Amino acid sequence: QAQLVESGGGLVQVGGSLRLSCVVSGSITSINYMGWYRQAPGKQRELVAAITSGGSINYADSVKGRFTISRENAKNTGYLQMDNLKPSDAAVYYCNAHIGVVGKLRRYSYWGQGTQVTVSS
Repeated sequence: QAQLVESGGGLVQVGGSLRLSCVVSGSITSINYMGWYRQAPGKQRELVAAITSGGSINYADSVKGRFTISRENAKNTGYLQMDNLKPSDAAVYYCNAHIGVVGKLRRYSYWGQGTQVTVSS
């Protein structure tokens, strides 16, 4: 089994920055895909950014040039650096990872509990 724990959310003014972290722990053998999603009240969860183990990166158009996704494999940790935040970025941000676990042949998708990002104008 694996667990994902996000941190780094909070209240920030428009134009400010936050850095989210996602730490993966447990009996893991590999982490392939890591993605950040967000869900605002009344809206569907949407992909913000994703990174594969090979380094391929994908961003939502709305965050290109402002957000940076990265990962530190040695620490089983992913990051989302968010700069120039806008009110439209306010949401609960979730980390998702596709993880291989000990004793299993396939990877499983795991989600963190979410961290709130609030942007004040």
